[in-house]
Amino acid sequence: MSAVEPIPTGNPWLEPPGAPLTRADLDRMPDDGRRHELVDGVLLVTPAPAIRHQIIAGNLNDVLRRACPAEFLVLFAPVDVVLAADTVLEPDLVVAPRDAFTERDLPGPPLLAVEVLSPSTRRFDVMVKFSRLEAAGCPAYWVVDPDTPSLIAWELQDGAYVQVAKATGDEAAHLTSPFEVTVVPADLLS
Repeated sequence: MSAVEPIPTGNPWLEPPGAPLTRADLDRMPDDGRRHELVDGVLLVTPAPAIRHQIIAGNLNDVLRRACPAEFLVLFAPVDVVLAADTVLEPDLVVAPRDAFTERDLPGPPLLAVEVLSPSTRRFDVMVKFSRLEAAGCPAYWVVDPDTPSLIAWELQDGAYVQVAKATGDEAAHLTSPFEVTVVPADLLS
């Protein structure tokens, strides 16, 4: 009779078991096609976004790239934004100076982080990511809601985010940070 192998428990790449995760732990994880983010050492795993989410993110990427000055770079997820050893986020879109990126990530806050809301990440995007990016000094944070469609933009003023624009449907949001650009939420759906 052969012995039954025990089923491994826990995460074999985490040492010691139960310790808060770090960027090094995140780097050892297998690539499984899901989004992996760390907030204060806690791993957050979300499924791949829906097609509508990707259409909006792709169209907004196009709008930003057309308006983007040469010294900045607009990147589409996944791009790791390393805010601390235990906090690594993957916004849907980031804008930062070209020379701020390394070959593997953006060490520090971007000039702009954008999230397209999904049912599985909505609360995380408007609460946790908002507060972490604000605390890290990210000058601008936008969220796009595909259901409305709408865009809300905040800018950092005296260390706190202040709403500077809100546009719904065919309304235009005229934004200036990190560069001048106009976004019409309904146009992002086409």
